[in-house]
Amino acid sequence: MGYVAGARLVSAVAEAGGFGIVASATMTLDELRDTVHRVKERTSRPFGVNVRSDAPDAARRIDLLIRERVRLASFALAPSHDLIRRCADGGVLTMPSVGARRHAEKVAEWGVDAVLVQGGEGGGHTGSVPTTILLPQVVDTVGIPVVAAGGFFDGRGLVAALAYGAAGIAMGTRFLLTAESPVGARVKQLYLDAGVTGTIVTTSVDGIPHRVLRTSYINGLERSGTVGALLRSARHAVAFRRLAGLTWPQLVRAGRSARHGRELTWAQTLMAAGTPVLLRTAMVDGRPEFGVMSAGQVTGLIDDLPSCAELIDRIMKEASEGLERLTTAR
Repeated sequence: MGYVAGARLVSAVAEAGGFGIVASATMTLDELRDTVHRVKERTSRPFGVNVRSDAPDAARRIDLLIRERVRLASFALAPSHDLIRRCADGGVLTMPSVGARRHAEKVAEWGVDAVLVQGGEGGGHTGSVPTTILLPQVVDTVGIPVVAAGGFFDGRGLVAALAYGAAGIAMGTRFLLTAESPVGARVKQLYLDAGVTGTIVTTSVDGIPHRVLRTSYINGLERSGTVGALLRSARHAVAFRRLAGLTWPQLVRAGRSARHGRELTWAQTLMAAGTPVLLRTAMVDGRPEFGVMSAGQVTGLIDDLPSCAELIDRIMKEASEGLERLTTAR
């Protein structure tokens, strides 16, 4: 949820009774500190922060969460033993995202407090196993709370996840399409207009399977040859270096850290380093024809832009009615 889950959206989710999580991967440490302060000014309710565990300043970010008494640190990549221990010692809960049972087993053994399981329907970096297959696998394997993600947008999904044994659901695309989401109207309309086949899982963005809206820009990336891909990725990497104030060695290290142990071409490594610029171009600058828009398949089932309070109230009402129907049907 880079450039989307900032102070406005996170505080609105928290005030509505949900648990908002700040997306800090696209923020500097100073920007994260400012965002945490702004969330706390808007709400007294608990919230979390997502941290890239491979970020050079990950430990400093965790120290910031401890000082600010942030309730939870979530991770897109498995956190190290040191980060888990640092969080535990500072009273911050840990919840990494996983896309495979073996990953859930590993981090549970390391002592995390919960896991977020995202099935292949989910937006952004994703795996290939559907939520309905992955979720029961993980629930049956680990002895810690499991939060389900990938394909959820209403109360029926919440009831289904609870039936599988999950503690709750996480939603990205659904909260992106709310009144408090900072995404511009033009970009939101592209999401609303997309059908259930309007997304694509591509490795052309950064070499890692990434579910995004299918656009002419993405189609161009898919068709790009080696030379075209290298030139395009180099251009975005240069833009990101300027935006983030990185040196060239730091940029290369950022690209390599984003490889997640995969063998990537130079074009993919540079693209991985510059991916935040592609996200910013679409989500902040409102130019989807030149950027990338992470999206879950569930975008094809969403047709409105409620407030966070309206959305959460609706989901809870639907879930309550669904549970009541199941109970009275026996």
